[in-house]
Amino acid sequence: MFLPFFWIMGTSEWILFDSNPPIDCFLQGLVGACAISVLGSLMRVYYFLQTCSDSETESKQRSSSPVNPLRGNWRTALQFWSLTLVLSLVGSRVSSLIVLEFSLRAVSSWASAGLDAHGRGLHLLLLQCQFSLGCCFSCALVFLHQGAPHSSLNLFLAAAISWALASGSLSLWSHVARHYPLHSREPYCGICITLLTSGHTILTSLQRAVVLAFAFATVASFATVYDHFLSQTDALKFWTPLTLCYTMLVIYIQADQNRQTGAVALWHTAVLRLGALLVLMLTVGDWSDVLHILISFLGEAACLLPSQDLLQATSREEEEETSLRKQEHKTVHKTLEVKRKPSSDDS
Repeated sequence: MFLPFFWIMGTSEWILFDSNPPIDCFLQGLVGACAISVLGSLMRVYYFLQTCSDSETESKQRSSSPVNPLRGNWRTALQFWSLTLVLSLVGSRVSSLIVLEFSLRAVSSWASAGLDAHGRGLHLLLLQCQFSLGCCFSCALVFLHQGAPHSSLNLFLAAAISWALASGSLSLWSHVARHYPLHSREPYCGICITLLTSGHTILTSLQRAVVLAFAFATVASFATVYDHFLSQTDALKFWTPLTLCYTMLVIYIQADQNRQTGAVALWHTAVLRLGALLVLMLTVGDWSDVLHILISFLGEAACLLPSQDLLQATSREEEEETSLRKQEHKTVHKTLEVKRKPSSDDS
């Protein structure tokens, strides 16, 4: 019944699935959703370990909180399958642009953190990259399996491995949330003892893994963008000013994010950058690209809405680091004053 509609629009039947078989698109979306699930579960494990390693008074206050870290398992399942559907529908063209946009924004944030002594904003990158990470795996799989004779079988194997990793990470988070406060005091659980000794390296390992994933996906995204956008005649003359304008917008978004805090900054950044991509696709893209950008708004919402606990933990860690820096600054200042007093008395 939809064939006349697609014939009028002059597109193929599978345009919503990026001209690939729906089963391949579903498997690609499943791998991306598993990557987001692994990232969220391991981040929750890390921040929970940080909470348990605080002082006894803080731990008592937080343990008496009515918030249950395991509450809402059905919400986790709803988020997972929603992201699978969204990533299945978003095409490789739009996924590549989202990956390149986030890579540019990450480099801008890293450069601004190098100039800024506090480095504010770097802790939020892992939280902000959730949907971009899913797009990262989607476009990378499209690039790797382009022209492969058994792409569906390879995607099925990749989805099975990703499912196993996501299930293991979720089981680890469930075990830690239930038993770590008790098992960390009584050495009879190997998992909790291992996390007690090396759990502080989880966030660093996640950052390295995400950097490697985006590094490969950036290469795949460049190839996809070149094939679909830049291979046309005089395309560079049209894309050069657009790229410069978009780079200036990313720098403005980064500066504006540094002035805001909390969930407002996350939502403001997501709306601005996807809105800019929407305007870009209205200029140079197809109607399907515009539709995929609109679907991407749902993907960002599915990632950010259930991540309020991670946002609170990230903000709390930033506040603790800021207070530690202030205390160190005061200590250094007092030390310098003590050293100056004897010299003034001798004179």
